[in-house]
Amino acid sequence: MTPRLLVAGVGNIFLADDAFGPEVIRALGERPLPSEVRVHDYGIRGMDLAYALLDGHDTVVLVDAARRGHRPGTLSVIEAEPPDGTVAPEAHGMDPAKVLALAAHLGEEPLPRVLVLACEPDLLPSGDEDILPGLSAPVREAVPRAVDALHTLIPVLLADPAAPAPPLGRPMESGPPRPAALPGRAAG
Repeated sequence: MTPRLLVAGVGNIFLADDAFGPEVIRALGERPLPSEVRVHDYGIRGMDLAYALLDGHDTVVLVDAARRGHRPGTLSVIEAEPPDGTVAPEAHGMDPAKVLALAAHLGEEPLPRVLVLACEPDLLPSGDEDILPGLSAPVREAVPRAVDALHTLIPVLLADPAAPAPPLGRPMESGPPRPAALPGRAAG
């Protein structure tokens, strides 16, 4: 049986704070989520994530670094809008909006609800030539808070996949109850 909920870490471990998603997934190894939840680090494998979106999950939570205009290390929960045909699907790279568009293009069923647990980065290199392994201090400090947030969010979503995301509290925040566009990111 397919787990009802997928928690997917996305990001490039060689691009500073872009490694937030994979680091949170690694930290969940020490504090596992319930067995109804599949936890996986997709890194920069957008095609693999697109196919996972088609696996029959009720809800998918992407864990990612995303610029939202907050202080570095701030966590936000964002409700992703379903693809509307304005974003071209792309089989290479890990732009979350393009991965959702690809999954919608590949599948016949509607996509699951997608939430993004986003962390405001402090340091994201400008290009692939800028290899900077390791998280900045504020983003590294956000990793255990993200694990806590997932342990708060996941039981709510397991009880009701359509439930609004609970507030994260300070210095974290939840996005507005209306859907928000996915944060853009460079293909990687």
